[in-house]
Amino acid sequence: MRICMLTWEFPPRIVGGIARHCLGLSKALAKLGHEVYVVTLEFPGAPLFEDVDGVKVHRVLIELGHPNFIIWTFIFNHFMEKKVAELSRSVKFDIIHIHDWLTAEAGVSSKHFLNKSLVSTVHSTEVGRSQGLHNPDSFLIDGIEWWMTYEAKRVIVCSNSVKWEIESHFNLPHDKVTVIPNGVEVSTFNLNINREEVKRRYGIKPNERIVLFIGRLVPQKGVDTLIKAAPLIIQRHRDARILIAGDGWSRTYLEELVKSMGLRDHVRFLGFISDWELADLMVAADVLVVPSVYEPFGIVALEGMAAGTPVVATNIGGLSEIIEHDRTGVLVYPRNPESIAWGVNRVLSDHKYADWLVRNARRKVLEAYSWEEIAKRTVEVYESASKV
Repeated sequence: MRICMLTWEFPPRIVGGIARHCLGLSKALAKLGHEVYVVTLEFPGAPLFEDVDGVKVHRVLIELGHPNFIIWTFIFNHFMEKKVAELSRSVKFDIIHIHDWLTAEAGVSSKHFLNKSLVSTVHSTEVGRSQGLHNPDSFLIDGIEWWMTYEAKRVIVCSNSVKWEIESHFNLPHDKVTVIPNGVEVSTFNLNINREEVKRRYGIKPNERIVLFIGRLVPQKGVDTLIKAAPLIIQRHRDARILIAGDGWSRTYLEELVKSMGLRDHVRFLGFISDWELADLMVAADVLVVPSVYEPFGIVALEGMAAGTPVVATNIGGLSEIIEHDRTGVLVYPRNPESIAWGVNRVLSDHKYADWLVRNARRKVLEAYSWEEIAKRTVEVYESASKV
C-alpha cells in the first residue's frame, strides 16, 4: 500500500509520545514492504526531505507564524495540505492516516481532495487531558476531535480505556474503533552501560539509587504527587535520589514545591534530554515511576519494561492494561503520595522482587509489543477502511 501519514511531531521534533509512535510504526510498515510517506513539520537542523529506513519523510516549511497555538495549528495544516497535494501528483496514495486533532484539518481535506479513505489514531482526548472542558479552547479542540473521528472510516486507539472513552464521548459505533497498542523498539535499550558513569553525569554518587520520572511537566502526569511522596521514600531509603526528566509549563510550580518541602538535595530537574540520554538513564535507574492521573497508554512505562527497569505506575487508563500488578510492575493509586511511596519502597527494599518484575516485564514486551506485529494489525485496519 501507499500510505500518507500526517503527524505534527516526528523526530527530531519530539513533544510527547506521538513522535516515537509514528517513527516506530512507519519504519515497521516500510519493512513490511509498504510505501510510507510521512508529512510533518520543519525542525531546525533537520532536512526538508530524508529517507529514514525506507520511510520518505517530508518536512513542511511553515511560512506564517502566530503566538496562539490553535491558530498556528490551522496555519501549519494549510501548508501540510499543499504538500500532500503536491506529492499526489506523482504518488497514488491508497490511504491517509492522521494522528490526533493537530493534523485533522489537513487529513480531512486530503481525504476529500484525493477521494481516499481516512484513518485516524486518537492518542488521547481533550476531555481526558484537561479532566473536563473548562474553556473555549478546550471546547474547540473537543469539537475538532469529534469531527476527526466522524470523518474517519476507521479509528485506532491505543487501549481499551480510550476506546470506551471516545465511543461514549463522541457516540461512535463500536465496530468503527480498533484497539492497537503502542510498540517499543527493544533493541534501543540493549545497552552495555557503565551505571556509575551515567550516575556521575547527573551528579549521583555510586552508592545512591535513582528514582526516575520521564515525561512532560503538566498536571495530567502527576509529578506533584511523586514529589509529595519523596519524604516517605527518603525516610526509608536515604540513598534515593529522584530525577525528573522532561519539561513543561508546570515546571516552575513543581520546582517551587520541591523548594518549599526542603527537597532540593533529593529531587533534581533535568529538563529536556535527548533520546540516547533517556535510554542510558532509564537503563541505569533503579525504579521508574509513572504517577499519571490520566494516561491513555503510557509508552514510557513500556520503555521502562523494555529497559529492564522496575516500573511503579498508577492504576489508571492504559497503564492498568500494560502492567500486571505484582508480576510485570507495581500498580498504585493516583493522586496518592502514600501509595506511590509504598510502591517505590517495595521495589527498592527487595532486589529479588525487583528482578522478578523485570524478567516478567521484558518477556511481556517481546511477546506483545513489537512494532512488526503492530504494523501488521494497522495494515488490516487500512485494508478494511479501503474496502468501505
